[in-house]
This record gives sequence, structure tokens and C-alpha cells, in this order.
Amino acid sequence: MLKYHKNIFSLLLITLIFTSCEQKEQTTNTQASIEVGYINVKKEPISVELELLGKVKAKEEALIRPQIGGIIEKQLFKEGSFVKQGDILYKIDNSSYKASVNQAQALLNSARANLKSLESKQRRADELLKFDGISQQEVDDIKASFLQAKALVEQRIAELENTKIDLARCDIKAPISGYIGISNVTVGALVNANQSEELATIKDTKTVFVDLTQSYNEILALRNIINFEDGISVNLKFDDNTPYNLEGKLEAKELSVDENSQTVTLRAIFSNPNNLLLPGMMTKATLKSQKEVNGFLLPQQAVLRDQKANPIITLITPENKTTTRIIQIQRSFENSWIILDGIEESDKIIIEGLNKINNRTTVIAKDLTNKYKD
Repeated sequence: MLKYHKNIFSLLLITLIFTSCEQKEQTTNTQASIEVGYINVKKEPISVELELLGKVKAKEEALIRPQIGGIIEKQLFKEGSFVKQGDILYKIDNSSYKASVNQAQALLNSARANLKSLESKQRRADELLKFDGISQQEVDDIKASFLQAKALVEQRIAELENTKIDLARCDIKAPISGYIGISNVTVGALVNANQSEELATIKDTKTVFVDLTQSYNEILALRNIINFEDGISVNLKFDDNTPYNLEGKLEAKELSVDENSQTVTLRAIFSNPNNLLLPGMMTKATLKSQKEVNGFLLPQQAVLRDQKANPIITLITPENKTTTRIIQIQRSFENSWIILDGIEESDKIIIEGLNKINNRTTVIAKDLTNKYKD
């Protein structure tokens, strides 16, 4: 009887073991078949955009400095206002310069009178020489004195012109039209010729430059997509992402690379009729390529990194298994990566469920192409 019970117990134990193994195998098989979402991407023309930070600069900028020394007598402009070329900005006390002009004029008059006297003397000497009434040596001496007097007159004319120029410089005028900033001097201040500190600054902002910096390596990487010599369209945004409503053009590229930052400066030009772009402000600039490139736009979430940081995509094989492939990313575009090659339009690229699978997983594929289109 005891032997019978032992046999029954052994049979039940074996049955339980087989049942447990069968359930475990079924569970394993069920876990191995995981539903994932995939997409097919099509090669299409892509108009590439490049976003950079830019700094606004005035197209023309004049630092106002005196060309003579003296006391500031008047300031004739309102700080922050628009001034026209030729407007008088400051007046320097001109009394000493007027005196210099008068003195130079008097010296010129004296030199002219002396020249006139010597001219008459030379004519008489020439007549007397015909009748041997004067020696040749005396005639030569009179002629030399006349030429010296003539040279002195020319010297006095130049001196008078210089004093008049200095007198005119007592009126410090705007060399360009534009907006003038805050004055660095006040009435009564002593200024000197060509001093290092400017009196004020005028900036012509009707047209402005926006200087952009870009890594030279990035420019090399983009040379097949964007031609930086073609006058690319440039659009600006302010710090609050408000767009500037006038489009600019890329005008120039620095011909050398900055040794410290390894960057190249790109310069765009913008019309600025409402003076919204102020020198020194930072903006966001978007460069739009004039030509389209054929490539794939792959959603960024479909790309992972391997242990060596290589970008990889995970594909579904015809056997519903998974495999990975290293790709070359050209650059980002909105929420996608631009891929020029390394992908086939028939590839089933997993985009959902990547965190659930490994290289032994059998997948149940679900087409999500329409969901991620556009």
C-alpha cells in the first residue's frame, strides 16, 4: 500500500514538473514576440536650414573726435536723435582761431605788397639794362628778390588756408548720417586734437550687418548642401522668437579661420528702415540653402547610439528578427535627422518599442509610417 502511494506521488510530481516547464516555455515564447512599430522613409528633396547666433553691427559707424584743441562752447544735437551728414554737433570756442586767420591774412597782404614793389623794380631794371644803365649783377639780384617775394606770397596763402581750416574745425560736423549716441563731454570741457576718447558715436543703421560665426568643420560638412558663396537667404528672430519681417542675404565670408575658436565669420546684410535692429544686439539667424538635396528625413527617436557612440538604427528582417545598422547623420532638421545615404526605402526601421527588444527578439511588426509622416 505504501509503495502504491509512493508511485502516485512520483507520478504527480513528474506531471507538475512537465506542466511547469510547458508553462515556462509558453511564457518565454510569448515574451519573445513583442509588438514594435516601424516606418519606411522615402528619399525626398530637402531644403536645408542652418540656425546660427548673430550679432548686429552698423553698416557705417563714425567715432567723433576733435581735430583741434579748445573749449566746447555748444552742443547742438539731442542725444539719441537722427543727425544728417554735415550737421554741426559741437562748437569749439573759435576766438583764438579767428585771430590766427586775421594774422595770416595780414602777413599775406604784406607779402603781396612787397611782391608788387619788387615786380615794378624788376621791370625798371630790365629797361635800364637795355641802355647799360644798370649792371647785369644788379638785375639778377633784383630778379632773385622778386622770386623770393613770390614764393613768400604762396607760403602766406598756404598759412592762411591752414588757419581757415582750423577755424572751420571749430564746428565739429557729422561725417555721416545716422543716430548719434550719448555725448561723452559737456559744454565747457577742454578737448584736444585727435584725442583717444570720442566725443560721441554716430551709427548708420538704415542698413545693418549681422555677423554669424560657424565652426569651420561644420562648414566643411555642409559644403555639399549649402553653398556659402551664393547669397543665401537669411531670416532673423529676436530673443523672444518674434521674427524680423525683412529677409537678408549672406554677403561675405571671412577668408581665414579664427585660431582660438576654429570658427569662420559669415556676414549677412539687412535693411533696417524702422531701426529695430540695434548695433550690439544678439539675434537668431536661419540660413536657407538655395538648392535642395536628396536625402531621408528620419525621426530622431528612431536613432540610438551604440557603445562607441555611433548612431544606429534597428531594422526588422524578413524573419521578423531585429538587426542594427550604423548610419551617417548629416545634421538635424527640426525633429528629424538628415541622412543622405545608408538607408533603403524598403527598410523597416523600428521607431516604437526599441527599449523592449534585443537581438534575439522575434517581433510583431506594426506599420506606423502614416503616423510619422510630416
